[in-house]
Amino acid sequence: METGYSTKDYYYDLPKELIAQDPLEDRSSSRLLVLGKKSGSVTHKHFRDILDYLRPGDCLVINNTKVIPARLIGTKKDTGAHVEILLLRRKENDIWDTIVRPGKKLRPGAEVTFGDGSLTATILDVIDGGDRLVQFHYDGIFEEILDRLGEMPLPPYIKHKLKNRDRYNTVYAKYNGSAAAPTAGLHFTKELLEEVKAKGVNIAQVTLHVGLGTFRPVKVDDVREHQMHTEWYRVTQETADLINKTKENGGRIIAVGTTSVRTLETAADENGHMKAQEGDTSIFIYPGFKWKIVDGLITNFHLPESTLIMLVSSLAGREHVLNAYKEAVKERYRFYSFGDAMFVNPDD
Repeated sequence: METGYSTKDYYYDLPKELIAQDPLEDRSSSRLLVLGKKSGSVTHKHFRDILDYLRPGDCLVINNTKVIPARLIGTKKDTGAHVEILLLRRKENDIWDTIVRPGKKLRPGAEVTFGDGSLTATILDVIDGGDRLVQFHYDGIFEEILDRLGEMPLPPYIKHKLKNRDRYNTVYAKYNGSAAAPTAGLHFTKELLEEVKAKGVNIAQVTLHVGLGTFRPVKVDDVREHQMHTEWYRVTQETADLINKTKENGGRIIAVGTTSVRTLETAADENGHMKAQEGDTSIFIYPGFKWKIVDGLITNFHLPESTLIMLVSSLAGREHVLNAYKEAVKERYRFYSFGDAMFVNPDD
């Protein structure tokens, strides 16, 4: 198989103690590894130094999705068995696409009750991959009940309970719908964003509701055979206009996170022109992808052999990225959702 198409080509060795279990007190005090997109050079900085790499006329693109407390712990009505339902995607009539555990106990027709009984659920159907369609029953406002009974759906590699659930959301999170955070954005404070604006950098917002598919491993040997999960996204006319204007004036598009990348590259036509739109995307970006919009990327450090490390490798080169990861391990960077950041610098 050609180099870059085997899943094993994206493996790196990570000591478990480098997986960050808690967010830092100050969001912007994370470390920042700056990777030269063309040269592969590696520079060690702190996240606040991102200001030095942004310039007037650039456009920073952020994903304003909001993570909901999507993990519900309940009991099966007839047996009292402990069960867990993870909300993935809202449909009509209070029906959700969900992941349930244990699946064997929750067949169609099963009923579940949560907390004080103010929320109950009926399993309607088993769908692709063993997910369940679930209908919820309640009085009042679903979001308020979920806020009271639900937990933040932290990734499986984070073993600590989150003391402050706001820390698993960005400071600009706006639209409810994600089961996982767009973690590159967790490093920004409101003050740092104001400094970015003051420097003459435009900030554009997109929405992509992050699903748990982002954590699902690639199970095929050949990357090209992997079936990507779908996620809902939206690009407004205001955002499309701002990005097109930036491009026309010679500015750079700097995406904050792989979710922003996937949204932008989905919504761009072959000529790199952005269009306002919304819908589902299952775009899979790996080496060989023809980039249309994104110049630079702010991202976290991703799991070995994941679709996310493949995306970063497509932008900055697989060997450059794996070398940068090796350096990050050597320098004891913090990895994954609550970890440190990387900037793929288009000017180097």
